[in-house]
Amino acid sequence: MAVLDDVSLAAAPERSIYKSDRAQARAGLVLALPASLLLLALLIGPAILVLFLSFTDASLGLVGIRFVGLGNYGRMLTDPGFSNSLRNTALYVLVVVPISIGWGLLVALLISRCTFSAFYRTAYFLPVAATLVALATAWEAILHPSLGAANAFLHLLGASPIRFLSDPSMAVYALACIGIWQLVGFNMILFLAGLSTIPEELYEAAAIDGADGGFKRFRLVTWPMLAPVTLFVTVMTVIRAFSVFETVAVLTQGGPMKSTMVVLYTFYEEGFRFFRVGYASAIAVSFFVFVTMLSLIQMRLSDPRASGTKNLRGTP
Repeated sequence: MAVLDDVSLAAAPERSIYKSDRAQARAGLVLALPASLLLLALLIGPAILVLFLSFTDASLGLVGIRFVGLGNYGRMLTDPGFSNSLRNTALYVLVVVPISIGWGLLVALLISRCTFSAFYRTAYFLPVAATLVALATAWEAILHPSLGAANAFLHLLGASPIRFLSDPSMAVYALACIGIWQLVGFNMILFLAGLSTIPEELYEAAAIDGADGGFKRFRLVTWPMLAPVTLFVTVMTVIRAFSVFETVAVLTQGGPMKSTMVVLYTFYEEGFRFFRVGYASAIAVSFFVFVTMLSLIQMRLSDPRASGTKNLRGTP
């Protein structure tokens, strides 16, 4: 009998701890419920609705919805308008991504050794912090064919004025220049953060080994140590470049002659101008899948555990 009493006394604290844990878990669920409901109502619910609509021929103003399966996705493959927007977006990305990454890295390297680094960091980061719609409006005034500062500067140099936003062969490159100007500051901050984590001992060791020149230091120490940051910057820049919308909506509305029609502006027109909700939802879902795949690739390649596993497997 005494043994049973001892066992009961020993189990009592465990039961109280178990009850306390359950009470904390219930309290946590109650506290998380409002945020979870908001997340469901504002993010998860609309996403599920868009996914459902992408398999239908839903259109605002028309009664009834018919299930079309993968018809909207098949239409994307044969739609000349979507193909044109995809080509324009790819051209924009091919111009913006390498220049903004290279320029951001160069600026970060220069600022990291500069006396007035705080001033230059602020100056380059201002386009990132400012509202892009307001900046696009300012660029519209700068690139005006007759009154803009860009053509006034070309006139001083004796060059002919350029129709930056009304020439079909020039408009997408003008938008790309604005995109580069806006992304350089963002990439610069990320590269500066990466540069700050490189130990000075590595540079001292490289100098002892003969790599005392600027390019040798960069090639042997800086660039290898910046590899994870460069991967992250590349993926983020590609995603932001593919997401171009505000400058197109403010400056060109997809023109002239659809030369600046990009993927997100096509989605906007299909959904909110032509009211083809089903087709617009298919474009949105495809874009979401593309961005998610890029993010997963970046996470996979930058995961040190995956790299360690790979190295271990490759070890004989």
